Amino acid sequence: MDNILIVDDNHAICQALALMIELHGYQAIFCHTPEAAVEIVTNKEISLVIQDMNFSRDTTSGEEGKQLFYALRQLQPNLPIILMTAWTQLETAVELVKAGAADYMGKPWDDAKLLNSISNLLSIYRLSQQNNQLTRIDSERMSAINDADLCGLIFGSGAMQRCVDLALQVARSDVSVMITGPNGAGKDKIADILQANSPLKDKPFIKVNIGALPMDLLEAELFGAEAGAFTGANKTRMGRFEAADGGTLFLDEIGNLPLSGQVKLLRVLQTGEFERLGSHQTRKVNVRVISATNADLADDIVHGRFREDLFYRLNVIELAISPLNQRQDDILPLVKHFIGANFSLDKSTQQALINHSWSGNVRELENACKRAALLAKSPQLTIDDFGLMAIANGGAATQHALVVEHQLGQQERGIDDTQSICEPDKQQLEDALVQYNGVIARVAKSFGLSRQALYRRMEKYGLKVTK
Repeated sequence: MDNILIVDDNHAICQALALMIELHGYQAIFCHTPEAAVEIVTNKEISLVIQDMNFSRDTTSGEEGKQLFYALRQLQPNLPIILMTAWTQLETAVELVKAGAADYMGKPWDDAKLLNSISNLLSIYRLSQQNNQLTRIDSERMSAINDADLCGLIFGSGAMQRCVDLALQVARSDVSVMITGPNGAGKDKIADILQANSPLKDKPFIKVNIGALPMDLLEAELFGAEAGAFTGANKTRMGRFEAADGGTLFLDEIGNLPLSGQVKLLRVLQTGEFERLGSHQTRKVNVRVISATNADLADDIVHGRFREDLFYRLNVIELAISPLNQRQDDILPLVKHFIGANFSLDKSTQQALINHSWSGNVRELENACKRAALLAKSPQLTIDDFGLMAIANGGAATQHALVVEHQLGQQERGIDDTQSICEPDKQQLEDALVQYNGVIARVAKSFGLSRQALYRRMEKYGLKVTK
């Protein structure tokens, strides 16, 4: 409830105003001297002041009211003040209104006019307070960003701004963070920001791309292996967890971790304990884990491909990155960064780039910019230079984007570029499942797909693994 202060040496006027104000839902406070008014505004939350201009008997100059007005202005520059007097001096009114008085009324007052003024002034005051608060928050946020290490991240959208704000906030803690978003959207860059602004920034920062590691070597890579633990293990191998002890481990494509590895990972997160392959000696580490995935882990949990208890251990804080086509304000800043200061864009090219689907996200955009800078015939780039002519008819552009995204995904998974990139049909999937004895990892690799992508296609055709 808004507190309205009434300042008048006439007790009857104070009581009449207070009654009217309280009948309309406000809280009235009144006093009879300028000194008391200053003390109340100093010590209480006051939303509006109604003050008289004369407080001494037989005084009509308005000087006392002016002094009180300027004293209140000094205390709270934005506080709404309504001036009231039976002796209306036009020059005084003009002076004080120019100095910030919200309204000036004569006595006797018009109830409806006064209440309307109070309502309008309080609405403006609330908006002013909210704006000041937002400005202060924005200033503090920008100050925090200016002082932070953003690891070269380029952005201009509110969505990425919120993601960065949250990343900087949680970077100071040691909780597990999961970064979600499509391939090429910048998950690794957010992981870099988390590390660079954490108390562990000078400690080890080990990155592991789960999707790029052979399935039969994943556990050895993560937890280490003793000599002779498996064929080809000629010497003791330190795992990534040991290498990251005291620092941070970034597990990219966490959705590709097999269930056996998930059990061990859950144990490390809970206790910090694990054993190398081929060893019974329990080792203990203190590691902060940051994970990232482009998979729908909720769906994987439902289908038994990902442990629910591990998901909640990893996902204490989620940093979700939207696809590039959902944060269009990032596109032009990124383009200008990638093409450099030697090139420029005309308006039509800028709009075409903004309208493009960018299925491959920032990675596709960067590749297109490299192409443009390499093939440009003049310092002003056109849409032809970016190789996106098919953007006009849509279909070809979509196909181009899918091929680019698929090729980039192959490179991430370490698959030979000469492998087929065609979409497998039902018969091809059935044949491959038979050929590789139902080993999903091998079937997926043969088609250049992730395990999750293969499962989706199997569900589409109603295929199941039979052994």
